[in-house]
Amino acid sequence: MSVPIIELTDVVKSFGPVSVLKGVSLRAYPGKVTALVGDNGAGKSTLIKGLAGVQPYDSGSVRFDGEEVSLHSPRDASRLGVEVVYQDLALCDNLDIVQNMFLGREETRLGTFDEGRMEREASDTLRSLSVRTVKSVRQKVSSLSGGQRQTVAIARAVLKKARVVILDEPTAALGVAQTEQVLALVRRLADQGVAVIIISHNLADVFAVADHISVLYLGQMVADLETRATTRDDVVGYITGTKTMGVSA
Repeated sequence: MSVPIIELTDVVKSFGPVSVLKGVSLRAYPGKVTALVGDNGAGKSTLIKGLAGVQPYDSGSVRFDGEEVSLHSPRDASRLGVEVVYQDLALCDNLDIVQNMFLGREETRLGTFDEGRMEREASDTLRSLSVRTVKSVRQKVSSLSGGQRQTVAIARAVLKKARVVILDEPTAALGVAQTEQVLALVRRLADQGVAVIIISHNLADVFAVADHISVLYLGQMVADLETRATTRDDVVGYITGTKTMGVSA
């Protein structure tokens, strides 16, 4: 578990004259939750889009299982087992849970959709994550709560045999009970050996679930911390730029 699945080293990304990522390094470990935090404009979204292959980095190296790889498209990332659950979840309200989990990669048999197999695999995936809040995998997504929708989106990534799951603000706009359910699911996901990267502005959630906290400030990684060895005040200091590693402003 001491060897990272994903390791970014000195990645750079600019948009015209604007430098967004200025030599950022990040590691994500199997079975661990890494929180990526920072103020708006710190570069979090750009960093994740590079990992997802949506906006390739200009320079720097990306290693997966110790081997240098290139991420030029979302397909490259998906082949490696990198899945991103974006804040909008990208679910279709008019489809049920099974149809959403297999959307675009449906199982077929004798030229038609193998509904029985897809239903079994969807149910097995939810069961493996100890999800008990969904009554039926044939429920329409439009009938689900915010927490249940987040659960379906995470389960879809698991179904794809993801080794790295990136969650963009997974508890945004959720109530207290639903937030607890999603955080418990994140922890169970890591317990299965998946490397989880969670982007969040909610430091209470970060401290509840993360093993490591990486802080971006104006396109630079200013802190890489063990959660148990730091405090919320320290993290806020790094986020706002009033604190640097070993020095307080």
